[in-house]
Amino acid sequence: MNINDIYQNFGFIVLNKDYKLVKEVDDLICCDLLSWVMANGKNNAAWITVQIHNNILAVASLLDFSCIIIPNGIKVDDALISKADEEEIVIFSTDLSSYDIFKKFYEFGLK
Repeated sequence: MNINDIYQNFGFIVLNKDYKLVKEVDDLICCDLLSWVMANGKNNAAWITVQIHNNILAVASLLDFSCIIIPNGIKVDDALISKADEEEIVIFSTDLSSYDIFKKFYEFGLK
């Protein structure tokens, strides 16, 4: 699965103004405690988090995550999106809960 598969099949909104949807997605992580994510995250993971500050970009970059998914319709400010563009980190937004996002990934075959 890659980021384009997520975009085409899940109905998520890409928040970035400049993005590439080519990175592979091999894992999924859902956590808001950054230190736990840094210790347990894997390369090429899609990360579900309610955090919306610059530190999520640092963690995603450090671990080479495929994308960040912001659930529950949480609004992300333009400064974070601009920084994500600079770092080439795709940010998706959705009104779905974290649980429902996990279900979509499971149904699509990421287990």
